[in-house]
Amino acid sequence: MAAGPARAAEQDEDRDPGAESRLQAGFDATIGKDQRIEPRDWMPEGYRRTLVRQIAQHAHSEIIGMQPEGEWITRAPSLRRKAILFAKVQDEAGHGLYLYSAAETLGADRADLTERLISGRQKYSSIFNYPTPTFADVGVIGWFVDGAAICNQVPLCRSSYGPYARAMVRICKEESFHQRQGYELLLTMMRGTQAQRAMVQDAVDRWWWPSLMMFGPPDGDSPNSAASMAWKIKRHTNDELRQRFVDMTVPQAEKLGVTLPDPQLRWNEKRGRHDFGTPDWSELKRVIAGDGPCNDERVARRTAAHEDGAWVREAAAAHAAKQAARAQARTHEGAAA
Repeated sequence: MAAGPARAAEQDEDRDPGAESRLQAGFDATIGKDQRIEPRDWMPEGYRRTLVRQIAQHAHSEIIGMQPEGEWITRAPSLRRKAILFAKVQDEAGHGLYLYSAAETLGADRADLTERLISGRQKYSSIFNYPTPTFADVGVIGWFVDGAAICNQVPLCRSSYGPYARAMVRICKEESFHQRQGYELLLTMMRGTQAQRAMVQDAVDRWWWPSLMMFGPPDGDSPNSAASMAWKIKRHTNDELRQRFVDMTVPQAEKLGVTLPDPQLRWNEKRGRHDFGTPDWSELKRVIAGDGPCNDERVARRTAAHEDGAWVREAAAAHAAKQAARAQARTHEGAAA
């Protein structure tokens, strides 16, 4: 738990057996009034653990998510497309840094989170374990994956934990731009040759179902949703967000001129929503367990980058220590004078 008032509250709890119930009542009141919990506030340990798990998984996903499109930077067909990919990958790196910083306000250690990722003890989004064999995949990732991220993450701007909510504001603005970039690329390709249009349709066919799985398992099989909803860490269930994504994407597909690969997809006039088929949840479980097409490759690259960057971290730490020592020496000199 963070130092300051939160630590003082813990000490009061040690002296007063009734302190915990009062702290819990205060926490519940804050959540009930739709106000935010801040790092110095008392919070239940379960709330803190849930946040660390969710924010860490989100941060890992942003960093691992640089890989599928980063592979295309050197192969993009024009300087403009290269620049777009450079900018997007840079944005994703920034998102990961925001989120790791938010996790640190909960007492998590960034180095430990990274170690948990590369050792397989923490997960990242299953969507990034699929390959990108054609340049159309870059556009479909922007359209589907970033579109799904927008559906999932915009409500997180109202998360009950302040640092997470504030980080999400900028992240969502940039994800929205990424989604438009991807869709613009696909519009351009659909106005091109028959081979380009076929490439787009093939990418849509491969990414549709994994994108629906991005929202997590169905509500009845989601072990963490109930607590996250009660604590207002998240505002909508997995199935609600999945439905929102489908309803948003269908008219975009019609405008683009592609067919979504779901024979059960149709408008339900009575519900005012689209009906759609059921993803292969056994595939989701398999990919999460490490048996996706690119699981080993993604983690191996992240591990190599972490190991290759060790000297940079060591140099930065040494420089910071030297600057701190110099500042301390100047302080002592000033005091002596």
